Amino acid sequence: MSIILLKRQNTPLDRDVIFLAEAGEEGNTSVGIAFLVNEHYSDLDAEYCLAEGGSAVRTKGKLKYVQIQTTEKIPRGVRLVASGVAGHGSVPLLSNPVAHLARAVAKVADWQPPMRLNDTTRAYFERLATVSTHEEKERYNNLLNPDKTDAIQEYFAVNEPRHNSMLRTSVSPNIFQGGYRSNVIPSEATAQLDIRALPDEDMTKFYDTLRSIINDPVIKVVPTGNSVRPGAPPSALDNEGFRTIEAVAKQHYDNVAVLPTMATGATDMSFLRSKGMQCYGIGPAIDIEDGPLGYGAHSDQERILESSLYQFVKFHYDLTAQLAAAK
Repeated sequence: MSIILLKRQNTPLDRDVIFLAEAGEEGNTSVGIAFLVNEHYSDLDAEYCLAEGGSAVRTKGKLKYVQIQTTEKIPRGVRLVASGVAGHGSVPLLSNPVAHLARAVAKVADWQPPMRLNDTTRAYFERLATVSTHEEKERYNNLLNPDKTDAIQEYFAVNEPRHNSMLRTSVSPNIFQGGYRSNVIPSEATAQLDIRALPDEDMTKFYDTLRSIINDPVIKVVPTGNSVRPGAPPSALDNEGFRTIEAVAKQHYDNVAVLPTMATGATDMSFLRSKGMQCYGIGPAIDIEDGPLGYGAHSDQERILESSLYQFVKFHYDLTAQLAAAK
């Protein structure tokens, strides 16, 4: 819509405005952004990129803050493979792959990789503290306090899982497969782990640590290689692009605080950031209560208010015009 409005109004531009529509964002990037970056980057090369990943956030119907995605975690899949001797279930075996795998998955699920903040997450919690209750502010401001951080991280794990994920490379066991009959010990059992890595995580070292946590020679840790999204440094918070986003967001969203954020999910911006492009994720206003009710992102009934869509179209156009129009 922003492109159409710029054209209809014959807006004089100081910068090119490129609209990119591509395939495979939720599936196979090799037919989408990876192909375009590898084969046609000269046609895409821009100073700034605006895409998905941010939002204005309402609580109880009132705008609380706007979050701008400036970096994201990188998906890295892993299979755990346990092998053993097949046999009859009436004769239990210590080598049972299902038992070995179950213990390994339990260890992984109980493991909290170490907390590590980057420029984005550090600024996020600092700014979030300014619009939070006294109790929340105490937690957000004391994340790095050695006397309080363990209790705060434990609180996040129980009560604020998204914040817990933003602190570290996370691991979630999501698929467990083993056996085909109740009276047969299988020769193999597998589990799929969804690893969401911090952008600068050393994955070779991380896999070695994972093996030491499992500590079972029967279990093989096998990276799946099904994600080729590159890691990249966060986009800057002190350039013209972010300052303009912040100013226009305040104009459209009641002058609330603007928070840079690291997405726990993945977008195609990681490919562009890896080339040095400054990328920022924006989005329409959402109600924070919708997620637990089953109306959030990727749910069966994902929704936003119709008025939020119209408001976002205006915000997107004004932002694009501010960045690109002739001064």
